[in-house]
Amino acid sequence: MTGDQGSLNRERDGDRAAPELSARDMRRRGWARPLRVHLSTVIVALLLGISLPLTWLAHDQGTRLATSAASERMSLLGRRVAAQYEAVFNDGLTAVMLAAAADTLLEDPTGDMAGKALFLDRVLDTSPHIDGLYAARADGSFLHGVGDTAAWHAALGAPEGTDHAVRTIQPADDGTRRSAWRFLSADGREISRREQGVTRFDPRRRPWYREAVAASGRPVTVGPYTMATTGELGLTIAVEAPDEPGAVVGADLLLQTLSDLLSREAVSPRASGYVFDEAGRLIVHSDPAMMAALLPQLSSRSRHTAVSLDDPLLPLLLPRLGPDTVSGLHRIEAGGETYLLALEPVRGAAELAGTVVAVAAPLSDFTAESRLLLARALIVSVSLIVMGVLSALLVARLVSRSLTQLADDAARIGDLDLETRPLVSSLVAEINTLAGALATARTAIASFALYVPRELVRKVVAAGRQDPASAERRDVTVLFTDIRDFTTLSEQHAPEEVVALLSDYFELLNRIVEAHDGVIVQYLGDAVCAMWNAPESNPDHVADACRCTLALVAAVDALNAGNRAAGRPELATRFGLHTGIAVVGSVGASTRRQYTAIGDTINVASRLEGMNKEFGTTVLTSEAVRAAAGDEAFAFRPLGSARAKGRAAEIAVYELTAP
Repeated sequence: MTGDQGSLNRERDGDRAAPELSARDMRRRGWARPLRVHLSTVIVALLLGISLPLTWLAHDQGTRLATSAASERMSLLGRRVAAQYEAVFNDGLTAVMLAAAADTLLEDPTGDMAGKALFLDRVLDTSPHIDGLYAARADGSFLHGVGDTAAWHAALGAPEGTDHAVRTIQPADDGTRRSAWRFLSADGREISRREQGVTRFDPRRRPWYREAVAASGRPVTVGPYTMATTGELGLTIAVEAPDEPGAVVGADLLLQTLSDLLSREAVSPRASGYVFDEAGRLIVHSDPAMMAALLPQLSSRSRHTAVSLDDPLLPLLLPRLGPDTVSGLHRIEAGGETYLLALEPVRGAAELAGTVVAVAAPLSDFTAESRLLLARALIVSVSLIVMGVLSALLVARLVSRSLTQLADDAARIGDLDLETRPLVSSLVAEINTLAGALATARTAIASFALYVPRELVRKVVAAGRQDPASAERRDVTVLFTDIRDFTTLSEQHAPEEVVALLSDYFELLNRIVEAHDGVIVQYLGDAVCAMWNAPESNPDHVADACRCTLALVAAVDALNAGNRAAGRPELATRFGLHTGIAVVGSVGASTRRQYTAIGDTINVASRLEGMNKEFGTTVLTSEAVRAAAGDEAFAFRPLGSARAKGRAAEIAVYELTAP
């Protein structure tokens, strides 16, 4: 059969032939992995696909909420500080405007001290942010009232029971000015008086006095600066009396409370608060250490003197300040970290225009809880993934163990190993169904294997000749055997006994042929047809066939010896061996086929077996066998030429004997 005809037959019978794998199927098989790997991968992918987005969304939402809440807190703190600054200023402004209008403090500083003391006491009690209230006249006289704060008490060494103190400076006839302190109780009673003598202090030289006189009745502010006596941070508000030119009322306002407020209500552990005046100079810092370093630098009382602090945020804040600064939230980068910055201008008083409150805090301070939540969520996710992998491995083990056994069973069946095995049992119904189907298939194949030589099928499959319609020309060695006088033997013995004898006989022949790389292709009654070099190639097929034939002769002799001893009939066997070209493959109808060899080579082998009767021999071979096997390996006795039945040409005949 030609290759083209074989292709046509394969196309015609493609539904029965083993399908060839496509390139796509080959790639898919290349990616094939155990079930536990695929199942674990799927479960891990599902867990990651669910947990990671949810974790990230929770982290992102938590960060947004934390940032939003922090921004609101920072803005609120900025507004509170701005409102506090305005309240301090308004308290002082109200006090000086009232004092300027009442003229109580503008009278002779030494006159009506009880009324002056009462007025000072009321103002200082109702305005806690006022550090001191004073009045100066054009003649250089000065009246200054202070409350009993810790700073003033320490600076003056006030006696026990002092509620407030009043300082007077009065010009003397000799052109000097004399200063004295009166320490008063809460009911206005003078506890002590301390004369300080001549003083060089002249209120008319102070900036607040000059600016107030120059403002012609409008209030002015001076500072902030540190006060010389107490070292407190303060701001001075002064106004000229409307009815007495040259008379000025002033008040010192405490701004240290702004730093305390910023420090006390910090939005985060590393948050910083600032207050900048209209000139962009830092006047308040929330950090007490920074504030302590800042106060000496403010003692110059010059708004144009730059301050120097070791705060990395200051250079980043200053460019954002100015007359047009608007309330809002910003982000800045400092030291490799992101900061939130809230700016809040002070707008409540025209005199404070340009003053800005700033609150800055690292973004990480607010997202720390979110990051902790993310870390916990990741730990939970990793734990779930580990549990998922372990669960997947457990489930995969339960499933794949059964599938592995089924795959092993299927491989054994494919290799025609039909030994009965325990039925696979699983909790998966489909696996049990598959196990039952394989058991049925094994039983069915085992039944048919009794009729088709198992080794032949195995070799056909191994040789890639699964197509039942394929056949080819090839060089083969063929052995025919036949039992002498089998008809007489069958007549003289019961059929059951004959079948038992033949079963042992055929089992012996089949085992020896397979051991010598041959295959029995047909059982013809008591005759056997064996073949070499098909379906698998065997370059030494002639020698293997010769060795097998000699082994069969010896085995049959041993079998007959046993039969004689047991009183059973002997099975004297004749052998014919020939080698040559034959057409080998699947032959038969479309629904019933047989793997065999057809051609003159097979006929000659059959005729050689029959010619043993003429020569009285056991094994006859052809010249082709002798030439291929060689005289050195085997012993061939020439018997001359003979004409085989049905052939015109004579063939040279040799008897194969043991060397």
